[in-house]
Amino acid sequence: MDGIPLIAVVDDDEGMRRSLDGLVRSLGYRVATFSSAEAFLSSAERDGSACVISDVQMPGMSGVELTEAISASGACTPVILISAFLDDRVTAQARAAGVRCFLRKPFDGDRLISCLDSALAS
Repeated sequence: MDGIPLIAVVDDDEGMRRSLDGLVRSLGYRVATFSSAEAFLSSAERDGSACVISDVQMPGMSGVELTEAISASGACTPVILISAFLDDRVTAQARAAGVRCFLRKPFDGDRLISCLDSALAS
């Protein structure tokens, strides 16, 4: 079990969390889900996650702010951001924070798999 990467899913939408949980588990990964960035950052899974998949727009801390917090902590955990609303400003801010991949909702499962494979290979 320990050799199987843990993927953290952070999204305030329960349906999206469940969908991502199911897809990522079907790929053979372990998954921990969180309804907020703050919940993830205060969890035991924070340091053990191989990758974070996060929504951009959430109450409280955004996905971009979550990425900045992960980077500021010294962790090299790759982050994949998903959002229905990705504008140039948010994209530039996220890239500066170290986001590896962006997905626009609704997204194709194959695109997520490709992003996840790339993030875990880095």
